[in-house]
Amino acid sequence: MFDFGFGFLLVVLLVLLVLVISNIKIVPQATVYVVERLGGYHASWTTGIHMTIPFVDRVAKKVTLKEQIVDFKPQPVITKDNVTMQIDTVVFFQITDAKLYTYGVDKPLSAIENLSATTLRNIIGEIDLDSTLTSRDVINSKITSILDVATDKWGIKVTRVELKNIIPPREIQDAMEKQMKAERERREAILRAEGDKHSRILVAEGEKESAILKAEGEKESAILRAEAVKEQKIREAQGEAEAVMLVQKAVADSVELLNKAHPSNQVIALRSLEALAKVADGKSTKIIIPSEIQSLASLAASLREVAVEADPQNKA
Repeated sequence: MFDFGFGFLLVVLLVLLVLVISNIKIVPQATVYVVERLGGYHASWTTGIHMTIPFVDRVAKKVTLKEQIVDFKPQPVITKDNVTMQIDTVVFFQITDAKLYTYGVDKPLSAIENLSATTLRNIIGEIDLDSTLTSRDVINSKITSILDVATDKWGIKVTRVELKNIIPPREIQDAMEKQMKAERERREAILRAEGDKHSRILVAEGEKESAILKAEGEKESAILRAEAVKEQKIREAQGEAEAVMLVQKAVADSVELLNKAHPSNQVIALRSLEALAKVADGKSTKIIIPSEIQSLASLAASLREVAVEADPQNKA
């Protein structure tokens, strides 16, 4: 027979087990649980295992401590020179205090969006269109600084704000495109002119190098010709000197032979006459004959007569 007392106890134990298990909370890494007790803030639980009291404690909010990125839709802004454009922003933020984030502001993301839109309008309203398009880094820094100060009381730190897109009116876009096209054409013309200039420079340098090489070649050729003429003259002079030396040596040898032969005065006189004859064969118009040679003229005639008498054919 079924024991109702035992069954009731079993049910009670089962309910208690379910309550205990359901009130065990495990907080993951980089997450904070904001816990309320009896409707008021009780604690901020960090990573680990925790236990709530049934019907007394409750987890009011689970807050992630990771850096978060929110992409806000484009906002219409007006520049200092009355140009309306659409700008969308990307906000990077991180929760530093889970309690302030939970109780500091209602709908914190919406608050950040509205605050960033207002700050963006104020900053863009102080600069003109050109500055807006060329000063993104300055605008980003200003918005980041303002938002970081404003959101600090909400337990939020704004780490960075980026202007994702800046969309000016259509007519300004067309004008910008025409300006960019003109700028590209101008740069293309400059590059083409620089290319032509570089080409002309290369041609001129080539011609200059060719002229230099030609001049150097002519110079070397002239030097070689001069060296050849010099060498030729040196060789001719050496040949003439050698010839003179040979003649002088022959004369010296002849004199030496005559000296060794102990020639008579008659032989010496005959040699002198031979030398005189050679001198007379030259182009001189006046010849001075030494007195010694004049006295030998009669001797030469006598020798000629003796030679004639000695020849029997002449007698015939």
